[in-house]
Amino acid sequence: MSDERWVWGVGLATVCDESGSAPGTVLDTWFPEPLSGRLPLGYDPAMPPAPLEQLAVPDTRRAVTVETVAIEIDLAAAPTSTSDAYLRLHALSHRLAAPNEVSLDGIFGFLPNVAWTNAGPMHPDDYTRLRPFLQRDGIQVQGLDKFPRLLDYVTPVGVRIADASRVRLGAYLSPGTTVMHEGFVNFNAGTLGASMVEGRISQGVTVGDGSDIGGGASIMGTLSGGGTHRVSVGARTLLGANAGIGISLGDDCVVEAGLYVTAGSKIVLADGPALHDGSRPTVKGSELSGRDGILFRRNSLTGAVEAVQRAGVGVTLNEALHA
Repeated sequence: MSDERWVWGVGLATVCDESGSAPGTVLDTWFPEPLSGRLPLGYDPAMPPAPLEQLAVPDTRRAVTVETVAIEIDLAAAPTSTSDAYLRLHALSHRLAAPNEVSLDGIFGFLPNVAWTNAGPMHPDDYTRLRPFLQRDGIQVQGLDKFPRLLDYVTPVGVRIADASRVRLGAYLSPGTTVMHEGFVNFNAGTLGASMVEGRISQGVTVGDGSDIGGGASIMGTLSGGGTHRVSVGARTLLGANAGIGISLGDDCVVEAGLYVTAGSKIVLADGPALHDGSRPTVKGSELSGRDGILFRRNSLTGAVEAVQRAGVGVTLNEALHA
């Protein structure tokens, strides 16, 4: 395998200390500057860069210590440790690999449930045990989850994120992307160009350049539904407010506000050839998955979901907003 499919990094791992509930448990690992390729020949993990070494100190308030680590990973192989899993998430958020290009098989098993505090990660049992002392020091829990917030580890260049809690580490956000307050981007998902995100981008989903995911809109992922199709949204496509899709959209498409289109949706081809009884052909949503230039709408008289071929380009984002 070429070096392009490898990533290496030197980082800081937060580890439960001997006073805690799970001594030796690695809670997270931060890699400030992961790089593509193999760990340099002759690199000595015992001699980390001075700035990182100075940060490798214990924090008795949280019952943790911080240790330096230096690892390389094969992006095509499954994760083997917590630090390995975190380097994969960093590779995505640092744009070293795009969504669905990194093996994440079994990653949940290497990500412990963590109490994410404003002072850093803690074991949940230790937070419960030390709560009075932590509150006295102004340390509060911001979440209890396996995945942390993106902005606690990576500051993606050229991106706006209105609410840090709405974007997980492992999200891939291209320059020019704006994630508004109600937008959400999961790990191994994101934007492949400048996009407006006011809805939900689920795990495995990618959104093309110039597209707009409207407020309250939802794109179906594969984590909970049992499906295997990875949904993608093409370029210059609009997913209207409170709309949703379980199929892929091509370039220059529009899904009207409030309409949810799934693979099993019965869709009338409103501009298709008339049948012998004067009706129009009906297809399943899966048959239109990934096609360009389609408007999905609901007929206001019959309630039927319809698809109409569109001409020209789709939406145009505000250039000043996404500069």
